[in-house]
Amino acid sequence: MEPLDLTGLATGALVLVDSAPIVYCLEANPRFAPRFQPLFDRQAAGEIVFAVTTLTIAEVLTGPLVAGREELARRYRAVMESWQVIALDTDIAETAARFRASLRLKLPDAIQLASAINVNADALATHDRDFSRVMALRILA
Repeated sequence: MEPLDLTGLATGALVLVDSAPIVYCLEANPRFAPRFQPLFDRQAAGEIVFAVTTLTIAEVLTGPLVAGREELARRYRAVMESWQVIALDTDIAETAARFRASLRLKLPDAIQLASAINVNADALATHDRDFSRVMALRILA
């Protein structure tokens, strides 16, 4: 799998990162991490800024917690809390409902998109194909 095309992603860009890319890179998934690693490398170098939703935090922490790995869950949480965290509020919920209605997105995907739009993100990084119909935001998939 080829690395993401980050051409045109300006220095200082805000990227909302969906759950799957985070899990792939934190767990060094041999198949999918190489696709998203350049994005994480740019963030680590201070070239771009990451944002995550509280939904993403819940999704990413579920794996370690199911496995009974509390310390790993704490480490993952600390990493994500060092990024911009976007809480679900009424405005994001309404926008998500509108995206669900117009684009037929699943609720978690609609929340990710609405959150990215709400904070004026430059892009949304995901491994979800449901975002193929989105034209309002650059999707890194």
